[in-house]
Amino acid sequence: MRGLVIKNTGSWYTVRTDDGRDVESKVKGNFRLKEIRSTNPVSVGDRVDININNEGTAFITHIEDRKNYIIRRASNLSKQSHIIAANLDQAMLIVTVNYPITTTVFIDRFLATAEAYRVPVKMIFNKVDRYKGEEKEYLDAMMNLYTTIGYPCSTLCAKTGEGLEELKAELKDKITLLSGHSGVGKSTIINKLVPGVNLRTGDISEYHNKGMHTTTFSEMIPLPEGGYLIDTPGIKGFGTIEMETAEISHYFPEIFKFSADCKFSDCSHRHEPGCAVLKALEENYISESRYKSYLSILEDKEEGKYREEY
Repeated sequence: MRGLVIKNTGSWYTVRTDDGRDVESKVKGNFRLKEIRSTNPVSVGDRVDININNEGTAFITHIEDRKNYIIRRASNLSKQSHIIAANLDQAMLIVTVNYPITTTVFIDRFLATAEAYRVPVKMIFNKVDRYKGEEKEYLDAMMNLYTTIGYPCSTLCAKTGEGLEELKAELKDKITLLSGHSGVGKSTIINKLVPGVNLRTGDISEYHNKGMHTTTFSEMIPLPEGGYLIDTPGIKGFGTIEMETAEISHYFPEIFKFSADCKFSDCSHRHEPGCAVLKALEENYISESRYKSYLSILEDKEEGKYREEY
């Protein structure tokens, strides 16, 4: 029987079958995806085949080929990956310039991974009611930077509902991953979009200015207007994985564009003579923050690690 994985709580997966039943399912011990060393061989968003047993639970016997997915390194120093969600129409990255701070390095790592796996991303800047003075200027600069690169950006105040109708229209009939740090307002957004879902919302730690985890598993939530929202636990760090060093620049659209004019075809854009990327950086066609993010992913590859604070 075929179905869609709509929830993952660790060792159990909820599969919604094509005839509308929700079946609690497990993966057989010897079941492993080819070529992906993952902590979760099955992901929310996967289309699967299941065999239902007499108790009404099932074993997952086959995963259909994925059209795309978002993946991250499972934990610090880990060589394994964690697939966040599969078969996405789009991802919405919820960003807060403060309360808590979302760093540009975190944003760029998420965007580069989405580029690598062909997932379109839109950035939603939440909590706009709280920003004044320098924070508001920084918000405008961030939106200008990412819009110029080619990532659509919009603002939202989940608390008051400002910008919610526009967001609703963009989610209709699509499978959308909602991602971002803990505390950026994902649960509040979902509670507003799906009346009655009642996700727990968390506080921001005043000491660390970081969000507390409220979602502990990944789940596909049906939208009243059609489509699904995939809610995932807030991500503290985003360790990139499965990227070849020579390809990393391809996942930064503006760096890739200028790299066509580099003197050497294998230019790393760090020190080589005739590097068009370094020239563009010097002339402010490429932002310092984006270039720093590019270097940080290169360093990951060389040192075999990522830094948790990203």
